[in-house]
Amino acid sequence: MAVEGAIAQTGSVLSLRRSSRTLPATGDPVWQLQLTVPGQKTYSFEAVVGRASRQQADRHRLGSQAPLPAGRYRLTEVSEIRPEDPVELGRVLWIGLEPQFPTARRALGIHHDPSAGMGPESGTDGCIGLIRGSDLLSLAALLEQSGTHDLVVIQ
Repeated sequence: MAVEGAIAQTGSVLSLRRSSRTLPATGDPVWQLQLTVPGQKTYSFEAVVGRASRQQADRHRLGSQAPLPAGRYRLTEVSEIRPEDPVELGRVLWIGLEPQFPTARRALGIHHDPSAGMGPESGTDGCIGLIRGSDLLSLAALLEQSGTHDLVVIQ
């Protein structure tokens, strides 16, 4: 569904699309996570999605380390990252994602990628990894304020 259609249905929408930029040190594509709230400016956050070498892999296959499949997702829980959680989830928040279409992909979310652009751990296993941890706090607050419950992955 196009972003415009999602806005008409829900009032606001979070969308994800790949940009033409890459992180110089690792070659990871930079994705734009944008929150569109009618009557307000569009908020944009830079992210990595999947691993640089897996961008063309089967996006519906579990364990593929590919970007999220295109389609609509429901935003679920927002929770704090616990000390025992994997380091690659960052140390900020987790925003759960639930696909609204058939796919083998599971355990998807939005989190900080503390290794973005800094070596072999750069990128995610398929989640949306925000490049800056402070952006995750801003995004969570904006989602709560706007009542946004949906993500549309464009590409």
